[in-house]
Amino acid sequence: MTRTQELLLALLGAVLLLVLAWAVPWLRFVLTVALAKSLAVFGILLLLRAGQVSFGHALYLALAAYTAAFTAMLIPEALILLPVAAIASALVGLVVGLFVVRYREIFFGMLNLALSMVFYSLLEKFYSITHGTDGMRLPPLRFAGMPLEGEFQGWVLLILAVVLALGFGALVRIYLGSPMGQALAGIKTRETRLEFLGVPARRVLLAAYVLAALMAGCGGAVLAMTTRLVTPALAYWTASGELVFIAILGGAGSVFGPVIGAVAFELTRVYAAALVADAWQLILGSVLLLVILFAPGGLWGMGKSLLSRRKTA
Repeated sequence: MTRTQELLLALLGAVLLLVLAWAVPWLRFVLTVALAKSLAVFGILLLLRAGQVSFGHALYLALAAYTAAFTAMLIPEALILLPVAAIASALVGLVVGLFVVRYREIFFGMLNLALSMVFYSLLEKFYSITHGTDGMRLPPLRFAGMPLEGEFQGWVLLILAVVLALGFGALVRIYLGSPMGQALAGIKTRETRLEFLGVPARRVLLAAYVLAALMAGCGGAVLAMTTRLVTPALAYWTASGELVFIAILGGAGSVFGPVIGAVAFELTRVYAAALVADAWQLILGSVLLLVILFAPGGLWGMGKSLLSRRKTA
């Protein structure tokens, strides 16, 4: 696909989501949550290009959500909460990244998981600050000085999530096509070759890691403003597992994968929980298993192959 075709397809998808939210009002919340998670999955997409999987990426989602909650007590302005939370995640990602980029494969993944669980434990234990498992509720917010209430809040946050998804999708697409993105692929195949060429693999991976933390931070801020409640569960290992699940479900070979996977995941979970409340995890697991067995490229790869078959036919 050309860049123009990708841009048109992305805009068409954005319009489709907005029309769906208008036609079915209760989906506004679900779609906003899905898009917020897709922002974090964009970061996983970057790391997967280098052959690394973070099983603790929810750390940055939760960190940004709590940063937004604490900041909202002082300045309840959405346009301030978003960059503050994103920058906080990026800075922590830089500090953590300096350590974890020294490792590869399972060690990289498990170190991220361990750090995420440490953060989860701190959120639980410091009850006087974080309110433990009860979580923290965000106060009423404003957007450009206007109160975020009712239907206005739903539309503003959904449109904000759509704009961020389009923006970060374009950024990731450009990044992967740049020399830095090509170097990420080199880490996956022959890292030693990169070093011989004078390209420091650790710096390349660190840059991608910090960008991934920044995008997850934006997702965490949107999630916090949408749900108006943050709990330690956001940093739990299952939350990180969901992000990896979404990356595989949508397809890690394209920037469309995170959004498609996140929307499909949230819609499947909502309907599965409504129809089979006690076994919705089984349904999600079965969907993932079918995708892995019959569509290794994820939902995006499946749709792309169907379109190519129609063209050849």
